[in-house]
Amino acid sequence: MKKARLAVFIVFSLLALSLLSPARIVRAQGTSSLPIMPLPAHVVEGEGEFPIDGNFGIALKGYKEPRLERARQRFLDTLSRETGIPLWRQAIHNPPHFIVQTAGPSAAVQQPGEDESYHLEISTTDVQLTAPNPLGVLRGLQTFLQLVRITPNNFSVPVVTIDDKSRFPWRGLLIDSGHRFVPIPVIKRNLDGMEAVKLNVFHWRFADDQGFHIESKKFPLLQEKGSGGFYYSQDEVRQIVEYARDRGLRVVPEFDMPCHTASWFVGYPELASGQDPSHSSAIDPTRESTYTLLTGFIGEMAALFPDSYFHTGGDECDVKEWEGNPRIQEFMRAHAIKDGVALQVLFTGKVQKIVAGRKKIMVGWDEVLQPDTPKDVVIQSWRGPESLVEAARRGYRGVLSSGYYIDLNQSAAEHYLVDPLGAGTATLTADQKALVLGGEATMWTDIVSHENIDNRVWPRTAAIAERLWSSQEIQDVDAMYQRLAIISQKLGYYGLRHRLITQEMLERMSGELDPAPLRVLADVVQPPRLYQRQELRTFTDVTPLNRLDDAVPPESDTAREFNEIAKRIASGKATPMDWQQARQWLTLWRDNDAKLQPLLRRSFLTQDLAPVSKNLAQVAQIGLQTLDDLHENRLVKAELRQQNIEFLKSSAKPQAVLLLMVPHSVELLVEATRTQ
Repeated sequence: MKKARLAVFIVFSLLALSLLSPARIVRAQGTSSLPIMPLPAHVVEGEGEFPIDGNFGIALKGYKEPRLERARQRFLDTLSRETGIPLWRQAIHNPPHFIVQTAGPSAAVQQPGEDESYHLEISTTDVQLTAPNPLGVLRGLQTFLQLVRITPNNFSVPVVTIDDKSRFPWRGLLIDSGHRFVPIPVIKRNLDGMEAVKLNVFHWRFADDQGFHIESKKFPLLQEKGSGGFYYSQDEVRQIVEYARDRGLRVVPEFDMPCHTASWFVGYPELASGQDPSHSSAIDPTRESTYTLLTGFIGEMAALFPDSYFHTGGDECDVKEWEGNPRIQEFMRAHAIKDGVALQVLFTGKVQKIVAGRKKIMVGWDEVLQPDTPKDVVIQSWRGPESLVEAARRGYRGVLSSGYYIDLNQSAAEHYLVDPLGAGTATLTADQKALVLGGEATMWTDIVSHENIDNRVWPRTAAIAERLWSSQEIQDVDAMYQRLAIISQKLGYYGLRHRLITQEMLERMSGELDPAPLRVLADVVQPPRLYQRQELRTFTDVTPLNRLDDAVPPESDTAREFNEIAKRIASGKATPMDWQQARQWLTLWRDNDAKLQPLLRRSFLTQDLAPVSKNLAQVAQIGLQTLDDLHENRLVKAELRQQNIEFLKSSAKPQAVLLLMVPHSVELLVEATRTQ
């Protein structure tokens, strides 16, 4: 019966697609003017709009369940926040012009590969959303919300027909609650954001050396001694699992082992492999008591999380701790284990059997991929796409995270152009490519707080979500940024705080109600990329994250837009508006220093920004002079030109744990001048 209903759904969708006229068809490899992210598989744009006002009504038809009713209510709540129209009650009772037709149920426990397709047809008078199951309905409702726009006459959505489905079955976000405890409200609003951009796996990491942050009733000393008082109760975990399921999200727990486990040893020192448990970071894989405890613990956690997959970590294990322990060395000699790497293989094999014994599928970081790794294990690649390719070539399923580390302050474009079926996968067969399940963005919290986590996750993760949902052929970075800006605003209606937190932190840093000059500087700086930030500033578990590098987003939109203008000016392709915008920005930056310097001196949190502000002013002055030179086609002294270039390169280096992002763009302008 499920197959028959699905066949009818597909035929209906294709028939609707063929009958719409007049229209413009935009397929997966094309572009669309619609502000949707991820871009759908097939779009047919029509003429006109469907109005949204107090008469809006929505009804559920076909298969029904409480999850669909809650999804409708969330949909109305979000729509009301965006429009200001009180729809949360009336829309259920008004005559329905929006019909949601669901063919049948989805799996009781969500599985990777379930059908998430939907058909959304919007005319000037009606909306039809049809899907084979509730997952498709959840995805289609989010697409409708992204289409909402304000016009001179009303709020509306454009006339359009969309047939959509995902490319990869595993589209995830890891939130690391091991380094730092992440409060429940923060988790929930990020799950809301995941639903908005059609992600479907919440990878929740609970423990690291710094803390053990989940309740174990079988081994209570884990959280009682290892959490610092901050941990999730099992009831709270169940609430999050249900909260996620309502949004079409699976919850995959991670308990990293055998390393990153120092917090375990505070309560259970017998697990440690080091001779001093207080300085140990690796579980002892040679004692049977270790596996007795892990059998009980994994069994308890497996019962708490209904998902079929269970992540056991396995990354960054310092095997020297084992190789330096005489007792463990004796065990290795007795069992012909040549080194610490081989000992981890033994540990992984035993843990995999424990996980499989609880009817779960083990997931591990790519270090667990060894010659004897069971084929059922899913490999999560963090060290590079090569391990994902190698895993697929050897018959293992895999998930890509390399390239999606959103804590490393890379641009949305860099993440966007990384594809799970990109580098190196051309050599794989079709069957091997099918083993690549998708990817996960990773939000590590070692230098992120619950206060600023939203502006580290969003909006860049929406670009990753598109990469995992939409066609591989969609590669237009400029179009992506245009849509990303709109989606970023809409994510605020879901309660995400990424667009608010910078201003709030600037006010605190400066002590000013309106620190406008500080905002001007903040708009053109970024935290250093990759791991350079940790090299420039000492971070511990108690380091206050209240400086400008904590407050600003990982990517400066203003600097990126200025860079595009500078490239057009330098290449002779600029419009008059480009010249005007460049001059306005450069004038603003040149004059800002005089306003900002007195403000910086008033706060110990901003005093080190003085040279950054001064550099910005000097960079802007060079930029303004260069614009005049280019506009008048004047010859520039070679010596002065070289001095300017050297200063611009110097000012682009990290200062006050920040990167000033304008100098490179001004350097493009300087290099475009002609010398005497």
